[in-house]
Amino acid sequence: MTEVLRRGRASLAFAFLVQGVTFALLVTRIPAIQDRYGISDGLLPVFLAAVPILAGVGSVGAEQLVKKVPPSAVLRWSQPVVLLALLGVGAGDALWQVAVALGAFGLAVGALDASMNMLGVSLQRAYGRSIMLGFHAAYSLGGIMGASLAWAGAHWDLSLFVSYLPVVGVLLPAALVGSRWYVDGKGVASGAVEVGGRGGGVVFKALLPLCLVMTFAYIGDSTVSNWSAKYLEDVLGSSEEVSTVPYNVYMVMTLVGRGLGDVGVRRFGAVAVVRAGSVVAALGFAVVAAAPGAWVGIAGFTVLGLGLCVIVPQTFAAAGRLFPDASDVAVARLNIFNYVGFLIGSPLVGALGDAWNYRGAMVVPMVLVLLTLLYARSFAPGPDRYGDGHEWPRTADVGRGSNGL
Repeated sequence: MTEVLRRGRASLAFAFLVQGVTFALLVTRIPAIQDRYGISDGLLPVFLAAVPILAGVGSVGAEQLVKKVPPSAVLRWSQPVVLLALLGVGAGDALWQVAVALGAFGLAVGALDASMNMLGVSLQRAYGRSIMLGFHAAYSLGGIMGASLAWAGAHWDLSLFVSYLPVVGVLLPAALVGSRWYVDGKGVASGAVEVGGRGGGVVFKALLPLCLVMTFAYIGDSTVSNWSAKYLEDVLGSSEEVSTVPYNVYMVMTLVGRGLGDVGVRRFGAVAVVRAGSVVAALGFAVVAAAPGAWVGIAGFTVLGLGLCVIVPQTFAAAGRLFPDASDVAVARLNIFNYVGFLIGSPLVGALGDAWNYRGAMVVPMVLVLLTLLYARSFAPGPDRYGDGHEWPRTADVGRGSNGL
């Protein structure tokens, strides 16, 4: 059974990596998509907003689907749809075609995000120790790889279809093969244990603090992805080339922070890690807001990535602990606030920047990230139970005598 968990962990990490590559290939080529389909500047925000809105719908759909099929089945078939939708974005030549492709991408990515994190939460509970940050580290690595591939496509002036086709051609069959080893959690520790709970109820009032934290984190993340280049170029006076650096270093630091984060959680606990991440992220925003020049601003974005990256994975893990007998439902509902934060963040910073100034606009996500400190106790581990009074098995029990998991 230990080998089953190891294979499940590796295959799920690969799914996170594939999604990181896919999403980066889409968002980093938005200007090229706009040019290919003649999307006006006025219409572009409608397309950009439609994707997270439909992703929220997809997450709700995943909540309903996992009542009938295991999360592994949702992930197994939603990931190919996301990859094929990405290819569709590059293959069309009419506005309606890119609208259909982006719509399919949004719906499928919502189901994919929800089901990936459902499996991650259930695997972490089976392991009895923090491994969730490692999955999100794989996503960050995929994002770096995808951004690099997008840069290469733009550098060599390749069409979107030519850029996307080899990536999809490699990743789609690899993802399908890897999906053979997904572990849903049902029966992981023993035949009587269901690690990924799909029954029971979720009380939204109890989940609300985590929903707020998720929203705050993604407001911060979308601020970096949408405004870091413009901030460096327009406010700090950098060159266009230098303005591309902040997002890259931000992604690298999310990889580093998540790669080390599970060790921190095991040593100091989730509450301490989330508090430290919130303070570090807020410090990063403060440095960005006060930066006298481009390289100090880049340093701020670097610090920001190191702090912000730990919050989202721990929020999913906390939802699983809060509702152990309904973790899949809790994760699906929490995942919606990923897209809420994304929808709010970019327009909020842009509106404040235009009405006031962009330095002041950076203070708002700083304050919101600091508000996470008010809800840090929501990340405290409670008793993990089957729902019948028995404690969840820990690592020592699940793989006793097997050199660990």
